[in-house]
Amino acid sequence: MNFLAHIYLSGENDLIKIGNFMADGIRGKQFEHFPLDVQKGIQLHRFIDTYTDSHDIFRKSTKRLHDRYHHYSGVIVDIVYDHFLAKNWSNYSDEKLETFISRFYNSLHDNYDILTEKTQDLMPYMIGRNWLLSYRTVDGIHQILTQMDRRSKNISQMQYAVEELKEFYDDFEEEFTLFFEEMKKQAKIKLLTL
Repeated sequence: MNFLAHIYLSGENDLIKIGNFMADGIRGKQFEHFPLDVQKGIQLHRFIDTYTDSHDIFRKSTKRLHDRYHHYSGVIVDIVYDHFLAKNWSNYSDEKLETFISRFYNSLHDNYDILTEKTQDLMPYMIGRNWLLSYRTVDGIHQILTQMDRRSKNISQMQYAVEELKEFYDDFEEEFTLFFEEMKKQAKIKLLTL
């Protein structure tokens, strides 16, 4: 799961959303100095990643890409799954996607002082280019994958994965839909235990 799914699966608490959003840059127990709800978000993020990576449906999606993209396949599928969440947003929320995203961006500004430096540095690019909304279109996914490919010094070749997205579009969408129903239930249960 990528940014949009992690934020969505956090429920309504802004600090849990923020913790879940910035968790990738926080190692080990470095999260213990954050407010309790941010800690919960970080722990939820780790649970979501572990659950996702070991899930048969997610692995089926990554297998389709593995020969060409190797260990980057999981990263690509995370982004592809965010595309289907954004595209089918009305199936998952009564709130408009644009409103949901705007509220999240506002919460980042409102809680700027507790964000990691990496997250603070990322914000202007993310908000300026509206990454979360760009997931809704295939062109937006292509832009995101191209930016990520540049960060890997073009080693990953992720920018070309939009070809597989188009070729296997219905398969990816079906896999996402099945997987995400299970993921929603598991994330809700996990949140109750944190």
